[in-house]
Amino acid sequence: MSKKRIFAGVLALIIAAGAGYFVARKQFLGAISIDTASAQSLLTGARTAGAGKENAAALTSAMSGKIITVKSGELIQDAVNLAKPGDTVQVMPGTYSETVYIDKDNIALIGVIQEGQWPTLDGIGKLNDAVLYSGNGIRVENFKIIKYKGNAIMGQAGNNFVIRHNWIQDTGVYGIFPQFGQNGLIQYNVLSGIEDAAIYVGMSDNIQVDHNEVHGNVAGIEIENSRHAVVENNMVYDNAGGILTFVTPWLPIKTTFDVIIRNNFIVDNNHKNFGAPGSIVSGVPSGSGIIVMAAKDVMIENNVIRNNKNAGIIVADHKSFANITIDPESDPYPDRIQVLSNLFSNNGTEPMDEIKALMLASMTRQGPDIVAVGGGSGSCMVDRATHATLGISSWAANCPKATTADIVTLLLDKPAVPRSTATVTKGQVLYNGICAGCHAYSARMIGPPTQIIQALYLGNPQGIADYIAKPSKKREDFPPMPSQGHLTPELRLTVAEYMLSVKN
Repeated sequence: MSKKRIFAGVLALIIAAGAGYFVARKQFLGAISIDTASAQSLLTGARTAGAGKENAAALTSAMSGKIITVKSGELIQDAVNLAKPGDTVQVMPGTYSETVYIDKDNIALIGVIQEGQWPTLDGIGKLNDAVLYSGNGIRVENFKIIKYKGNAIMGQAGNNFVIRHNWIQDTGVYGIFPQFGQNGLIQYNVLSGIEDAAIYVGMSDNIQVDHNEVHGNVAGIEIENSRHAVVENNMVYDNAGGILTFVTPWLPIKTTFDVIIRNNFIVDNNHKNFGAPGSIVSGVPSGSGIIVMAAKDVMIENNVIRNNKNAGIIVADHKSFANITIDPESDPYPDRIQVLSNLFSNNGTEPMDEIKALMLASMTRQGPDIVAVGGGSGSCMVDRATHATLGISSWAANCPKATTADIVTLLLDKPAVPRSTATVTKGQVLYNGICAGCHAYSARMIGPPTQIIQALYLGNPQGIADYIAKPSKKREDFPPMPSQGHLTPELRLTVAEYMLSVKN
């Protein structure tokens, strides 16, 4: 590839992504005023041949029902309880210390920002979650969310969601956490101080993550056991790991594939890893820009990857990654990773010991822009000779696809149908959408493995049902569990019975 083409691509990236970043900063941190009527679509792209464009507009268009306004001193949950599908709950500036649960379809929860004053959900260091939703067609926009112990915004098997324009700080385990959802948009959010992943897309499909700013977290953006995702135009800096694309073993969904990571600024991700000891994310080496673990068909293009002290990009299999218990039903190898044109600079200046050993074996003192360890096949990297690389001698020098520019989004052409229990049990939907995000079957994520829970509660599903309604902290080496008291006693017992029956 010519130097002229490389320069043109990088210049376009800097203009597009940089402009988007500064617009987002102005929207978030300046004195702005947003009301429901002005909350219109900022996503104008579409997949090849226009597919997905109509759905993207539908996701972000105004709701058709009435507006219920919540003023400071009132409860947001009271308004949600009154709302019907199609309604908008409009929240005025003020401080609200509560957990909001949305179990209805097509509800918009929209904050109003006036003269720099936000509607603020404050967990005061005691509450676990700010917003939980299980409905389809949910929107959460324009909130400042602080000091929760569990999650800021968690989706529990809801499809067709929009989470944008939120300012999230110090909310415990995850910031934005759609779990077991399909067809969702996450954009223009600012997140910091999260002890796992600021934006964590778990076991989901057809997701767009763009124009977010993530900094000061263990992981910036994580696409885990998910498929058909675009991560673009994000500012990712001062995290331990910037963007992660993982297959985590022992989850109900066993694959991650068809992921595009492009047009992002991934710089200075050298924060100390403060993840829970023993968890998978605690094994993410500080100083890593992008990590691909066991995922397939990942395309990395037009990113600025700079000043990440461990490495710019790491591609690894399960056997080469810390704190992994091998799942025989998960393919442990990363295949068909395509590293297209990117701008690398000053990566690998303080690599971990394992990378130092690879450097010594390769007789080089230059830290890597990209390093691959373990197995995998079918991968490629363009312009290899101009970058510092380790472990990619088997990779092709030419990639099958020169650019991803023809793919604008991987959102569905039409809204996804709601999750159905026609082919699976309600307990399975609840387990996948709620429990599996923290409890892998035989590996530690956030909470103890499901196998351990099964041993503790053998023959006692009611014990699990009672505990998840009013959990207490039992072990110092695990964070407190968020209450699932919003579930009815019948549903809690249903998911408990399913959890005791799971075999993988």
